[in-house]
Amino acid sequence: MLMKNYTPVTEFILLGLTDQADLQPLLFVVFLLIYLITVIGNMTMILLIRNDSKLDTPMYFFLSHLSFVDVCYSTTVTPQMLVNFLSKRKTISFIGCFIQFHFFIALVITDYYMLTVMAYDRYLAICKPLLYGSKMSKHTCISLVTVPYIYGFANGLGQTILMLHLSFCGPNEINHFYCADPPLLVLACSDTYVNETTMFVGAGFNLTCSLTMILISYIFIFTAILGIHSTEGRHKAFSTCGPHLMSVTIFYGTLLCMYLRPPSETSVQQGKIVAVFYIFVSPMLNPFIYSLRNKDVKRALREVFQKKLFAK
Repeated sequence: MLMKNYTPVTEFILLGLTDQADLQPLLFVVFLLIYLITVIGNMTMILLIRNDSKLDTPMYFFLSHLSFVDVCYSTTVTPQMLVNFLSKRKTISFIGCFIQFHFFIALVITDYYMLTVMAYDRYLAICKPLLYGSKMSKHTCISLVTVPYIYGFANGLGQTILMLHLSFCGPNEINHFYCADPPLLVLACSDTYVNETTMFVGAGFNLTCSLTMILISYIFIFTAILGIHSTEGRHKAFSTCGPHLMSVTIFYGTLLCMYLRPPSETSVQQGKIVAVFYIFVSPMLNPFIYSLRNKDVKRALREVFQKKLFAK
């Protein structure tokens, strides 16, 4: 099965969201704004949590890590995408493509389980309030955020190594705006059965496992909330998990739309549109979701602005 006369691929061409040249400058501005809002919003959230002693709780500790992961995985795609909007040759080097491939898979899986950890935190806070302080010690919180990082990066590394074992001898056009696994597999010259099986099983397992744990947590949470007699108590309990539930709905809703839609001629383009939501829109919205209806975060923001004003 050795091919004597083939030239290994040294770079890939990313076809992007659209091939319409007149839309490229507009898309550049739109995605630059989305990226800036994402970075500023999430970094502001991280700094607030780190610097405000009243936000030194497990819930906000996990939220700061969710914000960090959101910034990182959006950054793995956006800079290259922005460059390509303004370039005639929308290329990415072979090594650059696989670095992007690794970090994107690693960080998305980390995001899955960071949301799962946050659901478990809300379960303990609402269903086991008397045990919450002892169960959610500093050591436990650090362990709970470390596991998603290690597991996510181990998954990303495994899939990247498998992908690097494939031969790429042309064509080199990836029908996406980043180095996604399904379009890359299409370009391989060697047998992709193992990669396809691993990708399908891995994606299905991680998506199903994390979502199942979140749903189980929320079944217990809603049961506990319904058992609270006072309206004020129910409202307060629900308000602590409402933002997380909204974040989960947006993130997993778009992922499920991508994985569960039936194959069709327009499925590739639909996949790109869905990817825009979970790569760009979800990380951008998360800081607003967690701050607009959160009195603690709004108070911390007010105090920062007041200090800045008085400092002047």
